[in-house]
Amino acid sequence: MSATVRDLIDERPMSRFQWSAVVVCVLLNMIDGFDVLVMAFTGKSVSAEWGLTGAQLGLLLSAGLIGMALGSMFVAPWADRIGRRPMVLGCLTVAAAAMLLSSVSQAAWQLGGLRALTGIGIGGVLATSNVIAAEYASARWRGLAVSLNSTGYALGATLGGLLAVLLIGQFGWRSVFLVGGLATALAIPLVWWRLPESLDFLVARRPAAALERINGLLARMGHAALAVLPERPAAPRGVAAGYRELLTPRLRRTTLVLWVVFFCIMAGFYFVTSWTPTLLTEAGLSPTAGIAGGTLLNVGGIFGAALLGLLAARFPLRNVLAAYLVATGALLAFFIATTSSLAFALVVAVVIGLFVNGCVAGLYALTPTVYESAVRTTGVGTGLAIGRAGAILAPTLAGTLLDGGWTPQSLYLLFGVVFVVAAATLFLLRLRTAADVPTTRAEGVPS
Repeated sequence: MSATVRDLIDERPMSRFQWSAVVVCVLLNMIDGFDVLVMAFTGKSVSAEWGLTGAQLGLLLSAGLIGMALGSMFVAPWADRIGRRPMVLGCLTVAAAAMLLSSVSQAAWQLGGLRALTGIGIGGVLATSNVIAAEYASARWRGLAVSLNSTGYALGATLGGLLAVLLIGQFGWRSVFLVGGLATALAIPLVWWRLPESLDFLVARRPAAALERINGLLARMGHAALAVLPERPAAPRGVAAGYRELLTPRLRRTTLVLWVVFFCIMAGFYFVTSWTPTLLTEAGLSPTAGIAGGTLLNVGGIFGAALLGLLAARFPLRNVLAAYLVATGALLAFFIATTSSLAFALVVAVVIGLFVNGCVAGLYALTPTVYESAVRTTGVGTGLAIGRAGAILAPTLAGTLLDGGWTPQSLYLLFGVVFVVAAATLFLLRLRTAADVPTTRAEGVPS
């Protein structure tokens, strides 16, 4: 976005319209949280019906993450070309259809394929909605806006756990997918009605009637209209050029560091959220208590992401995120040892959820700030795709190690180390400054 428009957003209080855009993104993340983790909560029932091994269940848990990687890497970057809003609408349609079809799947391979298709839609929505939330927030509240977006993910996952307990007992595991599919379908008209197009996209790509659309959005934010289009930032000419831009000397270090951090955090996060209900059962708790533990992880996440956003308004976001990562690693190291007391184990689960969800929220908040608008969704999307590689590996690796004799305690220790490695790597990140942003003069706009 041009310095003029960006300064207007960064320096003035956020309007009701800006917060409403953030709220829509939060609701989208609630639906995504439900859709992504529905397999974790139905996994035991699906495994019992089809007689799956731990490795086979791990592959089912990973199928949606494979789709998310594909969606983040190959679908989300098109938002930098066709617009953020059309991308969200298209991806929601794909996810809704796949969730509804999952409710009538008749074999593990069918469900796995549909989970991958669901993931493609979710991957596009997650990358794009996080970018929109960051772009409509002021500098002071950007960390909070994106963290609230991640809070939506935890809220949706929590609701998924509560509904899974109620629905599976009454109607079977298929009903959980049906409810998720209907909720996703209902989000499509909401996005059409209330989600605005990105100002950054309109400035960078200049579609038809760009100036009129920009002025319409500025008016809804309480700002004066522009007489001419703002200065145009430099932008790669195609999606492939956007990928290449991420690895130019100017951005290579930033991109590679973010890829390592994304891989570690997503691997740890999806191990914890996907396997905790099952591993708590393996450690001696009842299946209901295992689901409760998994649900409470997400309850803690609701507060953890919001707390990180508030802390980021006062302290450097990178430092806050590093503290969250170290705390998560320490808590995982002794989590299973608490299962001798159900009440204490559930309390620790809430605290772990607070920190582990905050790690993801912090990463989502940090990433859009280090890329300029022309490659922002590409940068976020590729980071998410690399993260999904870790997320895909983690549940499958955990299932294989569990089959090979590893204990739940050993698995949590392993992934605790992964979080600490991410914290150390984070300090290699070079943060973007105004001098790093290339621009070109727009046609007809005086310098």
